[in-house]
Amino acid sequence: MQSKTVKPFKPFSSFTRRDFLYRAAAVGGTSLLLTTMNAWGMGINSTVSAPPALTGSGKGKKVVILGAGLAGLTAAYELGKLGYQCQILEARDFAGGRCQTARKGFALTELGGEKQTCAFDAGQYINHGPWRIPLHHQSTLHYTRLFEVPLEVMVNENDHSYVYSENAGPFAGKRMRIKEVKADMRGHVDELLAKSIKNKQLDQTLSADDQRLLLDYLVHEGHLSSTDLTYSGRPGRGYTVYPGAGMEPGPGKASDPLGFKDLLESKLGNVYSAVHDFPMQATMFQPVGGMDAIPKAFEKRLGKVIRYRAEVQTIRQNDKGVTIAFKDTASGKAGSVTADYCLCTIPLSVLRQIDTDFSDKFKKAVATVAYAPVGKIGLQMKRRFWEEDDQIYGGHVLTDLRGINTISLPSSNWQKQKGVVLGYYQYQTAAIEISALSPAERAEFAVAAGEKIFPQYRKEYENAFSVAWHRVQYNLGGWAEWTDKTRAAAYPTLVEGEGRIMLAGEHLSYLTGWQAGAIESAWQQIARIHARASA
Repeated sequence: MQSKTVKPFKPFSSFTRRDFLYRAAAVGGTSLLLTTMNAWGMGINSTVSAPPALTGSGKGKKVVILGAGLAGLTAAYELGKLGYQCQILEARDFAGGRCQTARKGFALTELGGEKQTCAFDAGQYINHGPWRIPLHHQSTLHYTRLFEVPLEVMVNENDHSYVYSENAGPFAGKRMRIKEVKADMRGHVDELLAKSIKNKQLDQTLSADDQRLLLDYLVHEGHLSSTDLTYSGRPGRGYTVYPGAGMEPGPGKASDPLGFKDLLESKLGNVYSAVHDFPMQATMFQPVGGMDAIPKAFEKRLGKVIRYRAEVQTIRQNDKGVTIAFKDTASGKAGSVTADYCLCTIPLSVLRQIDTDFSDKFKKAVATVAYAPVGKIGLQMKRRFWEEDDQIYGGHVLTDLRGINTISLPSSNWQKQKGVVLGYYQYQTAAIEISALSPAERAEFAVAAGEKIFPQYRKEYENAFSVAWHRVQYNLGGWAEWTDKTRAAAYPTLVEGEGRIMLAGEHLSYLTGWQAGAIESAWQQIARIHARASA
């Protein structure tokens, strides 16, 4: 699952006039100023696209891997190619870790909660863990390509979808097409910037040629009048009457732009922040039929390397090897595995509760990292009203409704009868509060909020499946939440490992919450294990 996804609304900070021009122009799509003024901070790209090219052999050496999430699966697959004898211990009865897909029959019991069994119709599903693969994450795409996991586009940006805010000033409580806000914000800001440049009001030197070129660009980008540089609307924001055949409707009727003052007061300009925040840009992908196709592809190739229902109890090591004691959760019987090395991919939120002989320094580092409370819910609808009534095909509905954050519409099974909507994707306090509700109460909460945007919601709702990741036994959180302080204090220690035990997972990357973080962390750590084993 991924952190820093579609962002909730936050008011703009106070800017000087010049700061505001720069920021607004950037979010409005003025790429020239975006580059030169660095208005938005960028995120982290996936920097590698293939596993390390390791030479030599691991034959005769054994590695025990704790956890069959993507980091553990990646490590076992790559080490196996070198001849290492690998054994994965996985507490669940399936692989994937947080990479899960809920479909008919999938069961989940949260800590302190009641058992949920997904009741979606056959063919319907929700990726309640990771749900999208950015084009930048070539490490994840390496395995979908290698294992021939079929992909389809995940619509991460849909300007025909809605933005709905209850704190949007003159537009409060009114659903609006995202394209209206974007088109008019861009037009008004480009007009203001163009006139400021023409009147020499920016405190920077532009040559006459540069001024002319920039003005030409702004006129085109902002759909401004070439005579007086005014913005009066653009076709991309939509029509009051759409063009058609004959004389009626003929050319149609253009829609009037939203007022600049109202747009500023509404603060809806934040609709830009999601897709312009790296790596949230299109194109996004998803495996056909569910994200769990990726771990299933690993399972097919690893076979008996994975031992399921093996809950780790103790971790011990000496200068000759490691010993892992576990409990078979099906039979209750105890067992143990010895190996030359151990790669532990268990989330730190869980690892710190396991009996280990780590040094005090290492235990402190493990205990340092917080994990994000995260909640998701899938709502099966008996009719795809968002397609049929609202002509929205995939993408997100952006809202500041308490506890909702994002509603996402499915990017598969177009024009079929039914579909599963992501009813909320919540973090932090909201996730904690809503997780205290029963599954039925969570569904009611999501439906009551959603019908403020889509009146069809309640009538079309059938059933739901929800997860609160901070209450899932073998995860205890959605992803690791590092700060600059904890990175400095604990990250180098954890990356280094201790003795014959090394760690891997999304938590040992700067791509926390992304599958690429887990995969690339595993790639790095198997190279370190191989170097030690070959020394």
